[in-house]
This record gives sequence, C-alpha cells and structure tokens, in this order.
Amino acid sequence: MNWQQRDKQVIWHPYTQHQSSQLPITIVRGEGTCLFDEYGNKYIDAISSWWVNIHGHSHPYIAQKVYEQFCTLEHSIFAGFTHPPAITLAERLLAILPNNQQKVFYSDNGSTAVEVALKMAIQYWVNRGEKRPKILALKNAYHGDTFGAMAVSGRSAFTQAFDELLFDVEFIDLPTAENLESLKSKVYSLRSQLAAFIFEPLVQGAAGMVMYEAALLDELLQHCKQCNIITIADEVMTGFGRTGKLFAMHHVHQQPDIMCLSKGITGGVMALGVTTCSEPIFEAFLSSDYTKTLFHGHSFTANPLACAAALASLDLLLADTCTTQIAGISTRHTAYKAKLESNKAVAQVRTLGTILAIELKSDETTNYFNSMRDKCAAFFIPKGILLRPLGNIIYVIPPYCITEQELDAVYTAIDEFITFVID
Repeated sequence: MNWQQRDKQVIWHPYTQHQSSQLPITIVRGEGTCLFDEYGNKYIDAISSWWVNIHGHSHPYIAQKVYEQFCTLEHSIFAGFTHPPAITLAERLLAILPNNQQKVFYSDNGSTAVEVALKMAIQYWVNRGEKRPKILALKNAYHGDTFGAMAVSGRSAFTQAFDELLFDVEFIDLPTAENLESLKSKVYSLRSQLAAFIFEPLVQGAAGMVMYEAALLDELLQHCKQCNIITIADEVMTGFGRTGKLFAMHHVHQQPDIMCLSKGITGGVMALGVTTCSEPIFEAFLSSDYTKTLFHGHSFTANPLACAAALASLDLLLADTCTTQIAGISTRHTAYKAKLESNKAVAQVRTLGTILAIELKSDETTNYFNSMRDKCAAFFIPKGILLRPLGNIIYVIPPYCITEQELDAVYTAIDEFITFVID
C-alpha cells in the first residue's frame, strides 16, 4: 500500500470533500519556503501553509530549540504548576504587545484563543453583577471553527448546519468614511447589552483578505471605549509581522482590552494559542468566590515544546534580518500591485505588509465557492506553486524567508494565469 492509498482510506481532509476524487498531495519534507512531495516535486509555499509559517519550513534554529526542550521537559500539567518556557514566553510577548496587555492565558490554537477571549469578556460582566448578553462583530468575519468562534463569525455555508445553535450576535459593516457615524450610533444604542466587540484588525482573512483603514478602526474602538464595551483584537492571522508591523494593533492608537494570538506564534511549527488581557479584565476574576473563576483549560495548555518553538520564532522575528525581509516583501507586493491595477481582468488589488490579494473579475457571486478557485488550483500546482485562492481572490502570504527569485516565480505564474486562463 503506498502513501496515497493509505491517505485516501483513513484521513478526512478539511475543505476538500466537495472536490473530485483526486487524492491529496502527500508532502514528505519541507525546507525554507518550499514543500516536497513523495515524488520529489517541489512547491513554493506562497500561503505559508494556511498563514502559519513565517520563517520557512524545518528551520534549523527552531528545530534545535525544540529538541533541547524535548530532552528537558516535553510536557507538564499547567493547573497549579508552571515552567520556565511558559514564563519566559509570557514575559517576552507582553514586552512587544500593546502596553496595556498585562496577563497571558495559554490554550492550544486560534479558535480556542478566541473562545477564551469571549468567555473572559462575558464572565467579566457576570462577575461584576451586570448582564451583557450580546457580542458585537463585523460582517463576514472569521474567528474559528469551534462553536463560540463560529457564532461571532459571519453566517455562511461553513456555519449553516449549526446556525440555529449559535448564540445571537450583532453584526455591523466594516467601517468606512460614509458609514462610521451610523455604526457609532448603533453601538451606542446597544451599549448596555454588549459584552464585547470582536474584530480582525485591518484585514479580514477568510473573507478574502478584505482590508479597511486603521484610522476608522481607531475611531470605532475609541467609541466602544466611551460606551464601556470590551474590545477583542483577533490577531491570529495578522500577528507576528504579517501587516508590516509586529501586530496589526500597532497601526492604531487605541489599545484592545483582549488579544488573541496563534498561527505564526511558533513560526508555524506546532499549535499554540494565547489570549492576553489588560489588568482590569484580570482583576474581575480575582476573588475568594470560586464561581468567579475562569474555568477553562486544556490538557496541552502551555506545552513546553510549543513555548520553546515560540521563543525561538521570536528570536528570529525580532532580528534585523527578519525586519528587512518583511519590508522587502511589502515593497515588492506594492510594486506588483501597481502593475496589476491596469489589468482588465483584475477588479481590485489589496496589499498590506506581506499580504497581497488580487480580486479577479467574475460573472459569478464573489465568494469562496466561485469556480475560479478550482481553476487556480489546477493551474498553479503543476507549476510548483502552492496557492489556495478564496474563490476569485488569489492571495499571497509567503514565509518571510522567500527569495526574490521565488517571489518573482509566484508573480510570473499569476500573470500567466490571468493572461491564459482568464483572458
């Protein structure tokens, strides 16, 4: 039995069941920007394997640090215990996050980081003796696949089987210069009911890398603060350099009460979730009354190996070399954007930091299931490039170590796709 036969028999692959019976590609090795399959074919990982890998695959420095930790302590219960990697990581994260973030809560992925944030916000008001039954969120948001995270995400084909079971959420449009005042009025009218406002800062990833202005977010957050509404920044995708700064919230002046981190936190080598909060949020749970405890925990909370990987990734991220890499990708994306904007097949090009999104014109509804998606996949894989379009939106979010030659290869392939497939 070969790898593909085994794979077909035993593994249920996410988001592929609607496609043909073609077997998934079996990846056996990663190095730098590239992945290699069982036949030796090489693929430039232009989407960082679902936005997680920031320094390249099988990075020797991260691997060495994880190995050293493995030889010391692979795991320990975290309830009533702690360990040096978790302590050091918390200290180093708080040093680079917005300065009102004072406490760190560990979990194990992006969805659970969001779940923790929602529970913190809702129970904050319960502990204070107030009823705040609703959450405010942006339309078309994506915050994860667990129930709380789905509830605050936009209703779509991904949630429809569960819509009746999801808690009620007030959704608002992305802020624009034209609608900002009406959004503020709606928030004001709901202020006594809203426990929190959760948002993806500046970029809505799964919605199609939809971007909005920092100044407008800033004003909306300031209004929420004036209305005494907790703000939750979901930086699972945007964190750790993706937007050109360490965190998307560094583009705005207002500081969130709670932040959610995952994906790139370990350099993309293993799962880890972090939820941070301000001191006032934390203080609402300090009590001799056990019912005010935040009852949330996971078997692998603050796993020492994951913390070691995150510490090693931070070493690389904060080095001057990485800062230069991020700036270089941002500059090249901007130049490529200018080239594409006059293309008659392109509806819009968006870029921020290392994120590039190309929205192609289509007669179909613009969504994840647009047939352009399958055309893209069929076109790029044979060229040795991994792109996973969101319907008719091609996006590039590469590891920071991508070379100029590799990025040129990605741009050239996109040009060819637009010319020979779209035209």
